[in-house]
Amino acid sequence: MSEQPGGEPTIDMVIQAHQALKSQKPLVQCLTNNVTVNLVANALLAAGATPAMIDNPEEAGRFATQADAVLVNLGTPQGDQVKAMHKAASGAHQAGKPWVLDPIGAGSMTWRHGLALELLEHRPTVVRGNASEIMGLAGQDGSARGVDSAMSPQSAVNAARELLIQACTVSASGPVDMLLGPLLDRHHNGPALVEIGGGSDWQPRVSGTGCALGAIIAAYCAVVRDPLCAAVAAHVHVAVAAELAEEHAQGPGSFAMAWLDALDQVDEHLLRQRGLIAVRWLDA
Repeated sequence: MSEQPGGEPTIDMVIQAHQALKSQKPLVQCLTNNVTVNLVANALLAAGATPAMIDNPEEAGRFATQADAVLVNLGTPQGDQVKAMHKAASGAHQAGKPWVLDPIGAGSMTWRHGLALELLEHRPTVVRGNASEIMGLAGQDGSARGVDSAMSPQSAVNAARELLIQACTVSASGPVDMLLGPLLDRHHNGPALVEIGGGSDWQPRVSGTGCALGAIIAAYCAVVRDPLCAAVAAHVHVAVAAELAEEHAQGPGSFAMAWLDALDQVDEHLLRQRGLIAVRWLDA
């Protein structure tokens, strides 16, 4: 793991995290949406990590103790994969490995919501979802339409704060991403609220960009010791890549291909030029 210093999230911090990701190439176990599994694997490779799509109950638990980080995504949970999710989340938690919960559909689908609550008991490092999912997981009315959000990320801040009881960091994605969590090396009474700007309107029109973001957050958690800083670095990396891809895209299909290329092309210059981070502190 990187010896990256703590402190408030800054572009310099993001650059250090990005360099650590590229040099360490962390192994990320993904138990994810079968609709988007190929994009998730390729996005991890393009960003600089190594994917392992191990989602069967015979291997998932043990592999989670060996991987550098784990993603559990509730896009299409069923049968054996659900058993594997429990084993992977438990294995990662017991081994002290970071893991990310992407609670797709939480709050709007009863069975899936219950599964997300069960997985929360394994104390994920980061919970990442859209605003409706974050609100639904916290027991608030997120007014979701299936797996799509009808709420803004700003509306999920209070729900995210409630989830900090069970997770180190919570992020709600949208036109402006909202991330909430404490900073390990910052003595402050309340958590930090970080806003990440940028990105592209094409992202929600390509299935899997959110799933891939969850996987990339897991990858950064493997190389950055502060979960909030890791999540910030992942969000900035993805947003900058999306802006770059939009300049070359003709539509959703070409955007998806350009985004994968851009995830690989992001460098220090682009992060300094395009990264948008705003930090404020909430009261205890």
